[in-house]
Amino acid sequence: METQKKLINSAEDCVDEALCGLVRASGGLSLLRGHRVVLRSDLDKVRGKVALLAGGGSGHEPAHGGYVGAGMLSAAVAGGVFASPPPASILAAIMCLHNAGASGVLVIVKNYTGDRLNFGLATEQASNRGVAVNMVIIADDCAFACPSKAGRRGLCGTVLIHKLAGALAEKGCSLDHIVAMVTEVLKGTGTLGVSVSSCSVPGCQPSFELPPGEMEIGLGIHGEPGVKRSKVASADEVVSAMIDHMTNTESRSCLHLRTGDQVIVCVNNLGALSRLEMAVVTRAAIICLENRGMVVVRVMSGSFMTSLEMAGMSLTLMTASPEILTLFDAKTSAPAWPNLSTACVSGRNHFMEPPSVPAAAHGDAQPEGPHSPLLRAVLQRVCSTLLEKQEELNSLDRASGDGDCGNTHAQAARAIQVWLQSHVVPGCPGQLLSALAKLVQEGMGGSSGALYSLFLTAAAGHMIEGQNNAAAWASAMHAGTQAMRRYGGADPGDRTMLDALCPAVDELLKLKPAPPGGEMAVLQAAVQRAAAGAESTRSLTAKAGRASYIASERLTLPDPGAKAVVAILSAVYEALEEQW
Repeated sequence: METQKKLINSAEDCVDEALCGLVRASGGLSLLRGHRVVLRSDLDKVRGKVALLAGGGSGHEPAHGGYVGAGMLSAAVAGGVFASPPPASILAAIMCLHNAGASGVLVIVKNYTGDRLNFGLATEQASNRGVAVNMVIIADDCAFACPSKAGRRGLCGTVLIHKLAGALAEKGCSLDHIVAMVTEVLKGTGTLGVSVSSCSVPGCQPSFELPPGEMEIGLGIHGEPGVKRSKVASADEVVSAMIDHMTNTESRSCLHLRTGDQVIVCVNNLGALSRLEMAVVTRAAIICLENRGMVVVRVMSGSFMTSLEMAGMSLTLMTASPEILTLFDAKTSAPAWPNLSTACVSGRNHFMEPPSVPAAAHGDAQPEGPHSPLLRAVLQRVCSTLLEKQEELNSLDRASGDGDCGNTHAQAARAIQVWLQSHVVPGCPGQLLSALAKLVQEGMGGSSGALYSLFLTAAAGHMIEGQNNAAAWASAMHAGTQAMRRYGGADPGDRTMLDALCPAVDELLKLKPAPPGGEMAVLQAAVQRAAAGAESTRSLTAKAGRASYIASERLTLPDPGAKAVVAILSAVYEALEEQW
């Protein structure tokens, strides 16, 4: 089994360097020289108030140093990775808080033997020095149906306790009051973890082996395995199973939730889940709880108490009274506490209706004009041509892309054919171009769909109402190519469809001074220039589009997009030639 690679300087120095990085990045934090202790830089602000101290092994970042600040912890003590800090550093932190004028010190400890012993020893030593100090132990793990004498472990619920206790301290509450409040809140707090991978301490091998397709349920935050192993399921199924486990009334670790309870939800990334996965899991948790009759009042989703690079998450639920919500919403300067919404999640309409688009913009219910039959014939020829060229364009695209150029053009052609079956062709060219832009945007997809839709939209905007002559069409096409260049970032010579389209449009602009009856000659010349431009792409270096990532020596065929433009213009010319 190989040691996992980590982006550190050394396993021996990573904790100290991480603490330095945290403190250097935040003006509100300081380090206690000679100790792994993070302190508020403004310790004078704790005078006359209860100060909060927490900590434990490193590897759970942003816990615990990230929660030091006004309204949360006054100090945090770090041990080595997954190792309890030494009593001497804990005592030094307590004495710093006491000497700063704190009326008392509350020590918040997760329920692990090493933390209980070392924080407990320092607490006793501080008490012997005359410090008003007390310790609360967080045990929010819901994994074990029959916990051993060691009791339930302390997990991410600890972070929520930091917040509530910190808000109480900021209000000036007494040490005894804070202890009593925290003890009561813990009765309605539970956490369960699940992961699809283990983690590894820097310089060591992974903590346990997990076969592909399996996950651990009920694991802790120190790389230890869970209480059971099962097949990986969907996010909805995993979340539902977790909540079932947490609320199982036959378990001595049961979190008792009743219909109508207001619940704070914390979806905690154990280290390596993507934000996409976290958002999916968060949605699942909210919906699952609402379906069980709970009222989700607040949601935290992110990395709050990690287990190095473990690819998993924990779910913390806390029943919330109005007082708890007020404390939860109170301001804090702790750098790792998220900027949360204070709105109730459940019962809120989280959708907004999209603006309505006038039917006229889609080309629907528009009157036909004298040129409508001609325009219909042109469109039908363009569509049939693109369908015939589908495999040829795909073959060209395989050399420079993913081989779907013909497919995407065929999709656009079919969308237009379906539209033609149930719509009249508007006599107004601008309305027709707008309708085609919408069809291509929705039916073609990808960057090609966006480019064609952009071309058609810009062309429609420059088609003056009532004008339907060759010069107007030329001006509109010129506007379309300019929009493609402006927004797409490509130019002629970059080995794209513009190498065929731009020369053709330059030729079409000659329609403005063209004598009556000379339009077809200009159009024929435009098709020829497009064909020459497409052929020239054989020797061009791709500077835009997917082909720009391919080595030049592999690009020996014409650009498929340019060839598609030639096919379209040729179809237009052929259809017009037949009609005239």
